[in-house]
Amino acid sequence: MSNTAKRTNPTKVITGIVRLSYANVWEPKSINGGAEKYSVSLIIPKSDTKTLNAINAAVNAAIEEGKGKFGGKIPNKAALKLPLRDGDIDRPDDEAYANSYFINANSNTAPQIVDRNVNPILDHSEVYSGVYARVSINFYAFNSNGNKGIACGLGNIQKIRDGEPLGGRTNAAEDFATDVDDDFLS
Repeated sequence: MSNTAKRTNPTKVITGIVRLSYANVWEPKSINGGAEKYSVSLIIPKSDTKTLNAINAAVNAAIEEGKGKFGGKIPNKAALKLPLRDGDIDRPDDEAYANSYFINANSNTAPQIVDRNVNPILDHSEVYSGVYARVSINFYAFNSNGNKGIACGLGNIQKIRDGEPLGGRTNAAEDFATDVDDDFLS
């Protein structure tokens, strides 16, 4: 067996620490009447150049691998729908996306969701929109209904730490924490 037996997948990326948004990672959900999928928006700080460079390299590899879907030649990048988007441009009114890029990733199959020690997380309240995680993603070419581009597949999720929940959701402990419990009994 040679040293090159473990070939890495050029279209796969394990992100640095990103923030999950629109996290539909426990139950598949239909978006705009489409097939039910697991999905999440990954918010990537613009300062995480290592992850961003890895994503750009994987997108380029997916474009190269997808030549067949694009009629045998690589189209101009400007003609392709690309997955990496600028939060400051595409989500200017959402503070969570400020100074960040984002990618929407989805999958037909449930991601494995683990903690820092790679133990499965079973409590659905542990992973939500706002949590910080590392995520495995894979890029692939698509050409359907005149739309050509690169899509992002969702792999697995490793929760790194809690974050402020996104979407205005509060938790029960915060809602009902009060110093004035006496009033409840009167």
